[in-house]
Amino acid sequence: MINSEVIIIGAGPAGSTCGWKLRQQGVECLILDKQQFPRTKLCAGWITPQVIKDLEMDVDSYPHSLVKFDQFHVHIRNKYLKIKVNQYGIRRYEFDDWLLKRSGVTMHQHDVKNIERDGDDYVIDGKFRCKYLIGAGGTHCPVYLTFFKQVNPRTKDLLIVTLEQEFAYNYQDNNCHLWFLQNKLPGYSWYVPKGNGYLNVGIGGFAEKLKANHDNIKNHWQFFVQQLERLSLVKNYDFHPRGYVYYIRNGLRTVRLENAFLIGDAACLSTTDMGEGIGPAVQSGILAARSIMEGKPFSLSKISKNSFSRYRMLLKLAGPYFINFRRSKKYENKKN
Repeated sequence: MINSEVIIIGAGPAGSTCGWKLRQQGVECLILDKQQFPRTKLCAGWITPQVIKDLEMDVDSYPHSLVKFDQFHVHIRNKYLKIKVNQYGIRRYEFDDWLLKRSGVTMHQHDVKNIERDGDDYVIDGKFRCKYLIGAGGTHCPVYLTFFKQVNPRTKDLLIVTLEQEFAYNYQDNNCHLWFLQNKLPGYSWYVPKGNGYLNVGIGGFAEKLKANHDNIKNHWQFFVQQLERLSLVKNYDFHPRGYVYYIRNGLRTVRLENAFLIGDAACLSTTDMGEGIGPAVQSGILAARSIMEGKPFSLSKISKNSFSRYRMLLKLAGPYFINFRRSKKYENKKN
């Protein structure tokens, strides 16, 4: 049996950040993740200046690729605009591995199947024991499924389904493009150039909206690929996309039960407009670490107060669909 004061399940930005903060203060901890790092992680992958500040990153010394974006090229039905931003494109394959290594926390590759209480401790698969348990395992986090599913049920209306691919490509357009409400997609699609000749393209939308329209995400992927070809952004490429699901936030309820915590996507922290998850994940990891280190209550209310990204102009143009996705008002698709 391996014992540790804190065990974090999930080595993504939330889990690695939490471990990094705990280790800084000398708190014993380890991380469990079912995958070996570095690993492929599907994500459009941009970080904000706030993320850089929270992580105390020195951009100049970051050992991997960073692509600076000072504007987004946004396409909303028949509208086109450029929005000033201050973002950095990262490859999650590199970024997550760097965060984990920088944390200095030992990671065990282990696919968690069972978690039980044993007095004041948590026992994981009969192999690991801890006093504090951090659930940072994403949508299907075993900590959420074991302890929080009944008290913190998720709403199907908040489920986002995606398809995307990141691949080496000699792209000619260095700009980040976003398309909203194209082909009546209840979501948006993206084209994000990355460093070292990589490109990420993908689509995401509300699963229940697609179902209600007797539609599916694969149909929209085909439309999207044709659009990339028509715009000469990606030509003659044989795509093999992969998908994943996550929940956007809708008010945070129970995120701590005794000494079990939820952070990152396990706590459904992605913003309701852009599905931005890295920033909230990092912040939640820091807050969980502080709660353990200082013996204070754990709350994510500071994160949940602002459910939207900073792009208010984009929200106004996209209309109430993204501000209140439960409204039944429909928008007609207008081709550029």
